[in-house]
Amino acid sequence: MGFQILPRNSVFSTVKNGSFPNTYQDVLKHYLVNDESVYKLFDRRWALSCPDAKINQIMTSSRKGGESIISETISYQNIIPPCLGEGMFEKKNDSSSFYVVRDDLLHPLVNGNKSRKLDALLPVLEDNAVTGVVSLCQHSISLCQNLVTCGGCQSAHAAAVAVSCAERGLKAHILLRGEEPETVTGYNLVSKLYSDVVYVPRSVYAKREEMLAKHAESIAGAGGSIMWPNDVMEASFKPYESRAHNFPRADPINCPEKPKKVAIINEGAGDAIALLGVMRLIKYLSQKHLFGKEQTMKIVVDAGTGTTAVGLALGALSLGFGNILKGEVEECRRIAQETGVLVDPIYTLAAWDLATQLSQVQDAKIVMLHTGGTLGMFGLAQRYKSFFRMNA
Repeated sequence: MGFQILPRNSVFSTVKNGSFPNTYQDVLKHYLVNDESVYKLFDRRWALSCPDAKINQIMTSSRKGGESIISETISYQNIIPPCLGEGMFEKKNDSSSFYVVRDDLLHPLVNGNKSRKLDALLPVLEDNAVTGVVSLCQHSISLCQNLVTCGGCQSAHAAAVAVSCAERGLKAHILLRGEEPETVTGYNLVSKLYSDVVYVPRSVYAKREEMLAKHAESIAGAGGSIMWPNDVMEASFKPYESRAHNFPRADPINCPEKPKKVAIINEGAGDAIALLGVMRLIKYLSQKHLFGKEQTMKIVVDAGTGTTAVGLALGALSLGFGNILKGEVEECRRIAQETGVLVDPIYTLAAWDLATQLSQVQDAKIVMLHTGGTLGMFGLAQRYKSFFRMNA
């Protein structure tokens, strides 16, 4: 499928034809030589039983009286069922539309982009007898039967790691930056429910790798070991059938003296292995009965880490994303009522607006990847109370 990945703002570089950030190129270049080698990457065990995602088609129409293409001049309609496959390119009409890949529906508590990155990462750690994982995130820390990650109080990554590890019988330990809030809510609450949470001073958190390493050492204990996902990445690229799968699993209850192995995950699960989960999604979407490989697609990404789209986190910081502007909460409410799709005013609303604008002027079909994040609305409602006092 010929496609462009468009982060939600023009400040970002466009990633074309499946190219990867420089930090990943050296690692993956030997495995992306041709179609055969690419498909070998998918010969592995995954965390998600299938890569499928629901797809919505949103029809847009301009309202009379508007002088510019902004949210207030556009109305939406969810087309059921969506026009997919070969027919999606043959059907011509006067209306514009874009598609929404509903990765926000993959899991009730885990964001879609987090699920995709953990899709490949967690099985690799499990296959290498990890008793615990230490992960570094912008927002939090987790321990995989021992997994650790770090970041701010409302870290979607921290919550994702905590929930995913608990579901797989692994224990997550979350290190959160700063002080515990008076009222715990949103992703912070999810992290506390599913894992052990420790709040660390900002001065300590500033040295993330040192902090994570020390925490991992305290978990591993005497005789234990620490590893990074990249330490086992080479082995993970071997054909699945040729790998040894009978790794001895640590049993802290029946064999408490067994040495622990603790893994450290990079910030936002920004490891090369995690890219494979996103690649698996593209492989799924490129099937003939969905978007196929012939038509040019423009994919709008709403995620916030460089693993999902190059430079997205830097752009969000430099351009002031993370603040709610007047009318954005009302716009989220209107979209939810008209289409049944819930977006949040920080990330997904910006992606929705860009997809809407592109659908008005682009010849190519527009696809928005909805990765979730709506639990963050709880934290936003605490910070911006006046915006959430809506009339019935």
